[in-house]
Amino acid sequence: MKISWIKYEKDAKSFRLPEALGFDVFKLNDLEQTDNKIKQLIKQNYDTIVISNEVAGFSEDIIKKYKKDKDIKIVISFDRD
Repeated sequence: MKISWIKYEKDAKSFRLPEALGFDVFKLNDLEQTDNKIKQLIKQNYDTIVISNEVAGFSEDIIKKYKKDKDIKIVISFDRD
């Protein structure tokens, strides 16, 4: 299992622990590139992708393409606020 996290670069709260532990946390400077980043990570054999709630709002493919895909798991991390 290969896991990654995606968040907005201006988001200082999300995924601090995985980032501090050296896991693959990717920061997007343009939220419109969310679907492209997901596709890129899948090509790099990531099978579990955790994305912040803010980033999830900018993806059209999460529901359309990956909802029924058994090989790719997209997890949306909701804000605690």
